[in-house]
Amino acid sequence: MEWLKLLIVVWMTCVFTPFSALAAVVGLDALVKEALQSNPELVAARERWQQSGYKVEQVGSYDDPVLSFSLSSYPYDTLKRDVYSMTGDELRLAQKFPFPGKLDTKAEMAEQEAVWFRQVYLDNRLELVRRIKDAWYRYYARHKAVAVTERNIALLDDMVRLTEVRYATGEGLQQDVLKAQLRRSSLTDRLIGLRQQVKTLQAELNNLAGGDAQRRIAPPDQLPELAFEPTLAELEQQARQQRPLIHAYHELIERSRGQQRLAKLDDYPDLTMWAAWRFRDGALADGGTDFVSAGVSFNLPVQRDRRRAALADAEAGERMVRSQYDHFLRQQTFNLYEAYNRLEESRQQVALYSEGIIPQATQNVNAALSAYRVGKVELISLLDALRSLYDYQLAYYQAQSEAWRAVARLDAEAGRQEFDQGGQVNQQNEPMKEDNR
Repeated sequence: MEWLKLLIVVWMTCVFTPFSALAAVVGLDALVKEALQSNPELVAARERWQQSGYKVEQVGSYDDPVLSFSLSSYPYDTLKRDVYSMTGDELRLAQKFPFPGKLDTKAEMAEQEAVWFRQVYLDNRLELVRRIKDAWYRYYARHKAVAVTERNIALLDDMVRLTEVRYATGEGLQQDVLKAQLRRSSLTDRLIGLRQQVKTLQAELNNLAGGDAQRRIAPPDQLPELAFEPTLAELEQQARQQRPLIHAYHELIERSRGQQRLAKLDDYPDLTMWAAWRFRDGALADGGTDFVSAGVSFNLPVQRDRRRAALADAEAGERMVRSQYDHFLRQQTFNLYEAYNRLEESRQQVALYSEGIIPQATQNVNAALSAYRVGKVELISLLDALRSLYDYQLAYYQAQSEAWRAVARLDAEAGRQEFDQGGQVNQQNEPMKEDNR
């Protein structure tokens, strides 16, 4: 009958458990994949890139020809078309031709702008993955903090009972009971805050992924062993070669140069060619033969101050972009140094806590507990030992989190593969729309 009881339990669980609790939990892999497809900010960046690609044809094409119709040289007193030989109805077609090089330069600038937005989009992908990883590792540390706090509360429950027994038998003090209860209440208060932080981080992850804020997210039981081999020099080299924003700034500088070429070409006139056909009345004395006309017109680029200002504006734009690029490179180098140093520090802390401090603190707690049971130490010594072990355990998981967060920062700054745990998501295999550059 055991199987029947089990079946009943499962059925009752399915019936009385809320639907949201039955929803499948998601992990880091799924969050990254979903974010790369659904994050609204990233989708907007992708659409902005696609939109910019359609401008190449727009700015690189001739203007539409102009077709006009006019009633020409009608006598105002009679408005008859068969009185004077100059009277007629004229149909004219005109086409503007910009000075050679202008359209090509505009199209090239539009293409460079499209490349800029594409590289910005790819860089946004890197930053989005970093933000998800960063929140994920903070989520892991908070979950571990909750678990450690719950275990310590359970230990304090045992200690409260122990102090109560010692007090009841006359071997202990009531003050010991109160101290143990106070310590438990303090940890309970901290546990409430930690659980709220876990919920906030869960909402942050769902927000980044573009999912439901209430969706459950399963944290890892343990982070994998950290094996990050690149040196700082290698990371700096990779950053110069692979970071999308570096390529984006190169395109933006070229676009500024194109704007200068266009400003110089604006010194030359644009040409407009036209042809016309005049329809004349057959009742005229000369038989009303139709007339044809043709001609050219061009603008006179006499506004030299305006054109000089446009060229100066383009030159200032290039200097501004170069300054921004230089600032970006300096900031990138600083971020790499900072993240790499944080990684090395966290690695050393993880090893120190796991191999030395926590085992020693555990032994200290066990020794203090044994001594307290036989009345050799006061309760305060046991509480201090337990508090120290608790703090070291939290610091250990925080150091783990900090190390992986530093790796996420280094991957993003160096333009490395976006998601390398499992190798399932990267820049190369993401489905994209056709490149409209």
